[in-house]
Amino acid sequence: MFIKGNFLYTPSRKELTIRENQYAHIENGVVTGFMTELPDTISSEKVIDYSQDIIIPAFVDLHIHAPQYINRGFGFDEELLPWLEHYTFPAEGKFADPVFARRVYSAFLKRLKAEGTLCFSAFATIHKESTWQLMELAEAMGFKAYIGKVNMDRNAPDYLLEDTDRSLADTEELAVRCREELHKVRFIATPRFVPSTTEQLMTGLGRLCETYDLPVQSHLSENRNEVAWVKELHPNLPSYTAVYDAFGLLRPEKTIMAHAIYLSGKEKSLLRDKGIYLAHCAQSNANLTSGIMPLRRNLEKGLTCTIASDVAAGHTPAMNKQIALTIEVSKLYSLQNDTEKALTIGEGLYLATKRPGRFYGRTGSFEKGYAFDALVIHMNDIEGLERTPFEKLQQFIYDGDDRNIIARYVDGVSC
Repeated sequence: MFIKGNFLYTPSRKELTIRENQYAHIENGVVTGFMTELPDTISSEKVIDYSQDIIIPAFVDLHIHAPQYINRGFGFDEELLPWLEHYTFPAEGKFADPVFARRVYSAFLKRLKAEGTLCFSAFATIHKESTWQLMELAEAMGFKAYIGKVNMDRNAPDYLLEDTDRSLADTEELAVRCREELHKVRFIATPRFVPSTTEQLMTGLGRLCETYDLPVQSHLSENRNEVAWVKELHPNLPSYTAVYDAFGLLRPEKTIMAHAIYLSGKEKSLLRDKGIYLAHCAQSNANLTSGIMPLRRNLEKGLTCTIASDVAAGHTPAMNKQIALTIEVSKLYSLQNDTEKALTIGEGLYLATKRPGRFYGRTGSFEKGYAFDALVIHMNDIEGLERTPFEKLQQFIYDGDDRNIIARYVDGVSC
């Protein structure tokens, strides 16, 4: 198959490639190369011409809470811990009902697809059956995803408090079932955060991760009160990051930690050396008055950072809006820190496509050998007003929405 259009993608954080009026060749769902003219030997291969529209890699969101979709926009007068108590936990308690869960998760996935997020890593809830509903639905709709059953056996309301052994058994059951029955959806161990998981539970999860080679997702140093709480719970360990490491939950190149705002130099070195993915949630951090990750400084120190939505603390799953807000926050941060250069459009695209895509595999770029996971975007809303492909990209990031996405591809298949 050949697809013609204006392709924009980021082979590296410092490189934005723009291929105007070129043909991408896709074979078995994978990009094999680009050309400016069709070869004479194309025979019966399909050719799709998107004319002057731009084509970018589909978005990848490595930190989102699927059940919290029903709460987006709620409770932002609160900070993290009271927000969880007053809004998040009551909402997640409703997912004890698999019928309700299926209804919400269907709406959640339809919204993700509409907004162009075709690969993601999501928290579900503690409920085994409802989590499986989300996994089955995501597989049926063609997503690439990591999905995890949340683990919580302390510091939670009674209706979300798990028995430790039951939590581990349900986790193992889902990990095995996912491996046997699903293809594009994968299981990820999901301790909610240190305050809600006992040492026994974290030890058990670490063992399951070793046994089944599972990745991990959780939260790290989002809020000052949360950080202080972790210190009270684990006074003999030097840091929040060290707690995860002590229980085998910082798996090299296979762990996503969201937020990571308040980190010491030693913590950053550990996270860098292990290749931990740090999901930067600028909108969420602003909404809950959590703080600002020093993104540029972390990138320059070699930490692996990505842009994520963190719905529902982030109020929209639209990743173009998350890129825009991340750039805006970085500009404000740079005003207070003379050595901090603001994020660029190209860097924002990279942190929402190729960099997080590497957690899943070869997705998030149009380089040779990468899966053709793509969005076709139409931005000409005024006849006769010509824009360059890069100008169209900028306008989509700041003011585009699902109505501008006219086609979506996963592994070269329209979806």
